[in-house]
Amino acid sequence: MNPSTLRRLLPVAILLAGLATFLLLGLERYFSFEMLARHKATLTAWVAAHQVLAAFGFMLAYAVMVAFSLPIAILATPVGGFLFGTWAGAGLSVLGATAGSIAVFLAARYAFRDLFRERAGARLARFEAGFHHNDFSYLLFLRLVPVFPFWLINIVPALLGMRLRRYVPATMLGIAPAAVVYASVGSGLGMVLKRGEQPDLGIIFEGRILVPLLGLAALSLVPVIYGRLRSKRGA
Repeated sequence: MNPSTLRRLLPVAILLAGLATFLLLGLERYFSFEMLARHKATLTAWVAAHQVLAAFGFMLAYAVMVAFSLPIAILATPVGGFLFGTWAGAGLSVLGATAGSIAVFLAARYAFRDLFRERAGARLARFEAGFHHNDFSYLLFLRLVPVFPFWLINIVPALLGMRLRRYVPATMLGIAPAAVVYASVGSGLGMVLKRGEQPDLGIIFEGRILVPLLGLAALSLVPVIYGRLRSKRGA
């Protein structure tokens, strides 16, 4: 493997090494609602005394979790709601998750973009053309529908050549509704933990939550549908 290839793969290798280290050391045992219940008094007191530092630290921790694709990221937004309230917790979560997503996006684009294009050939070129024309809408749709793996959605737009200046706002808008839902769950987390229970993170799939999200996802595709109908009329 030549030095230029090694340089391209280095950012991805670092992210994968971080994930592997986390899993091999079993560090996920330190990040659970049980651990939060044990230390919530100390944690909430520290956050109240150092609000700005706590907010920055939370965003940084969230960015790291997303960048390294750690399997504990889903816990972060409810914790943000618990520590900072629904709206501040959701906002900090969106900023942190977006920052982490940018790291994955750039690493994937730098490492695999050229190789992906070489392997896929003309078929990819046609697919790319369609994706680029409405990439903002497509990414917004993928972010809004809560069934696609978050790490995968970070990578695919990079391989398809989406520009960062469009990737960032689409990501922020797409993850915001779910962030508000999970942060609102977290805002009542104190009482849930006091009763010795676990928060319901499957709430996102309840009809009252899922249907509006799917409605927003459908609306995000309106520009795509309109463009296709217009092109057919002009043909």
